[in-house]
Amino acid sequence: MKGVIFNAVQDSVERVLGPDAWDETLDRAEVHGAFTSLGNYPDADLVAIIGALPEATGDTIPDRLRWVGINAVPFLVSAFPDFFAGADLRAFLPALNHMIHPEVRKLYPGATPPDFEIGEGPSDTLTLRYDSERRLCWLAEGFTLGVAAHLGESIRIEQTSCMHDNADHCDLLITFT
Repeated sequence: MKGVIFNAVQDSVERVLGPDAWDETLDRAEVHGAFTSLGNYPDADLVAIIGALPEATGDTIPDRLRWVGINAVPFLVSAFPDFFAGADLRAFLPALNHMIHPEVRKLYPGATPPDFEIGEGPSDTLTLRYDSERRLCWLAEGFTLGVAAHLGESIRIEQTSCMHDNADHCDLLITFT
């Protein structure tokens, strides 16, 4: 996994919980070293870090991943402002596969971002199909909630199928409220 994801987690933890919280999390996770944005790190390191996050981030791994996704958006907006310029969620989400993830692959050779399929659902809804070997669908939920809030939109997400329940992908129903 690319270091930029670790940088986003670190920024979230330090900004929301204080600078000492990151070092304490790394100690609990028994993960050592500095994460550089271009570096490649084992997925297991992220799993350990998420598991070691302070309880303030949530009681469960899904809650903690959502928390990270929501709180990482300011870092991502700062790092990649062009991705967020003039967008609304209905335009931003389809751009993930066609514009943003190809750019991520250029900036970070070897990156393997998830695959998304976005579709129109019933009135005031979008569907998002998430597919990734990493099975970080709850992080994708958090990113989606965080991006919506950044763009001034209010949404609700319902996961109608999940890889953690033996589905071959995750389906999210995004309702604009």
